[in-house]
Amino acid sequence: MLTQKIFKQRVRTRMTKTGESYTAARRQLLRKAEESAVAPAPEQPSNEIPVDTLLVADASMQRATGKSHAEWFGRLDDWGSTDHNHTEIATWLREGQGVPGWWAQGITVSYERARGMRAVHQQRDGYSISVTRTVSADPDRALAAFSDTTVRRRWLPDAEMRRRPTRAVLTARFDWSDPMSRVVVNIVPKGDGKALVAIGHEQLPDAESAERLKTAWRAWLGELKAVLERR
Repeated sequence: MLTQKIFKQRVRTRMTKTGESYTAARRQLLRKAEESAVAPAPEQPSNEIPVDTLLVADASMQRATGKSHAEWFGRLDDWGSTDHNHTEIATWLREGQGVPGWWAQGITVSYERARGMRAVHQQRDGYSISVTRTVSADPDRALAAFSDTTVRRRWLPDAEMRRRPTRAVLTARFDWSDPMSRVVVNIVPKGDGKALVAIGHEQLPDAESAERLKTAWRAWLGELKAVLERR
């Protein structure tokens, strides 16, 4: 609380600035003090990140990169990422922070969603979704489940996919026919005979297609897991 001496000094300061009498200046300062005492405390911003903005679970991000989404978002805020575009943010994470390429993209997209820089699933060239699943299979065998048409038809029988060339390791790219779009498969080794299968379905025409295919890929990866782990 203010001491009487300090309060009188503030009254005299107000008198000098406003030309009010001592009584009027004192009355105004007392009124403001009363209003401040009953005013509700300002709402504190939440540190929680909406789950639907994240491409991968927070626990997976922590294991893969050593930091949670909140920690990465804090670093990006400090760097001033809202003033940078998608490519610049991903490059900064990859080259400046040593984040592997696929995870750098995931952090960037999730950050852009959380900060209102893009709608959920929205990209510059349409809509995009991402789905992951850990399987008990070595990485090469997991990739072959996509690139080998015979194997793929065992768990994804009705999809029309045409493979595209790529030099990236443990990666496969496909044209998807309905709707016209692109599928990118990344296989991330996890050790102990396990691999993370990461699907990116890109260039989708609208949010409805994105939601529908996100649900579908979750089911398809369940079928893939069953095929790869069947004894």
